[in-house]
Amino acid sequence: MKVNELIEKVNGIQTIESIKNALNVDRTRAIYLIYRLRKNGYVITKQDSNNSRIYFISKQNRLGGTSYIDIINENSPIKLSSSEVYKIYGRNVSIEETIVYALKTHRFRYILASLGLYKKINNWKELYRLAKKNDLIREVGALYYLSRMIIPRVKKMSKFFEYHALLKNENKYRYIIQNLKSKDFSSIEEKWKVFIPFSNEDLVGYHK
Repeated sequence: MKVNELIEKVNGIQTIESIKNALNVDRTRAIYLIYRLRKNGYVITKQDSNNSRIYFISKQNRLGGTSYIDIINENSPIKLSSSEVYKIYGRNVSIEETIVYALKTHRFRYILASLGLYKKINNWKELYRLAKKNDLIREVGALYYLSRMIIPRVKKMSKFFEYHALLKNENKYRYIIQNLKSKDFSSIEEKWKVFIPFSNEDLVGYHK
């Protein structure tokens, strides 16, 4: 089977089992075909939360580039697997940009995984600019404070960000994820007027 034909049949998110079924081959043959595609640059391999291998197969993988999911998976103990592997070419993707991206998804696991990025913030002014542009300043502030509670050696928030983020007196609480709030982080919620969508149990992946 030619490579182009093979990609057409298994393009997208796959596992060994789904490749076996799509190609009607046994496990040994499926592993060989994945190896063949990977050698040609068409496969990105990730592991899900159960340590099972997930294969992202696409012609675009050969072009290089990176995705927000790549950045999160490189910097967080909570890993993501998604069919929405949107690749960005021609520029570096920043930690700050990825934090805002995760919040904009309003997806529980994306935002949970993004907590690992707060340890890597380098440009607080850039983060403030992006958060302000997307009206997410208080959400970023609240999750930063949460990250400091669960991740060792998170750098202190810049005075610039905290001063400008809290300059406006806000009384109405916001949801990060609609209708989700926790009873475990009331002090953070009070400071930032933002409901934290996670409980202590949700954060066990950061304590391993």
